[in-house]
Amino acid sequence: MKNFLSIGTGPGMGYETAARFAREGFRIILSARNAEKSEELSRKLKDQGFSVECRRVDASSAESIADLMSEVQQQFGDIDVIHYNAAAMRQDTIDSQPAKSFNEDLAVNIGGALAATKMAAAEMSTRKNGTILLTGGGFALAPHPEFISLSIGKAGIRSLVMGLFEPLKKDNVHIATVTVSASVTADSKEARDVGELFWQLHSQPADQWTFEMNYSA
Repeated sequence: MKNFLSIGTGPGMGYETAARFAREGFRIILSARNAEKSEELSRKLKDQGFSVECRRVDASSAESIADLMSEVQQQFGDIDVIHYNAAAMRQDTIDSQPAKSFNEDLAVNIGGALAATKMAAAEMSTRKNGTILLTGGGFALAPHPEFISLSIGKAGIRSLVMGLFEPLKKDNVHIATVTVSASVTADSKEARDVGELFWQLHSQPADQWTFEMNYSA
């Protein structure tokens, strides 16, 4: 059974993307800082008959992410698809946000994404197979002054994907992002649409790989 690891699984895009891959026969491993909420999402998938595991992770910590990925590999084998969905959704301007919380936000918004991508890319490149998916945002294209740390994080996600797309493609590893320019809530059409776009990115033939799909409601 192929393995899908979600880091920063929320009830919207994270859950719906995992559900989309579950319907294709993947074993799903959900992970987030709040283990109780992850368990609730896990039960929803299990109730539908899917194979689901649940783990805790601190997406701001490269060590926590490395521990999670190592544990998953040891227990279930290769990670075929990884989805980084964690984000600190703080509303603050650059003037009103303290440096401490700004750095904490960036540790989640781009630091964790970099850590997960680095570890996944090294392993997938060795076996010449795998997909790395990252949730992007419209603030990467049009930064919002009242969501400055999130805007910088989403710009970082997009740059990370663009910068690694060609090098990883040579190793048959597909890295891609969905740039989401919409408000997305749990159990919504928008969340399901984004999950479908992630599936489409994963399913692209190698000679048609793209690094990005855009979504606006």
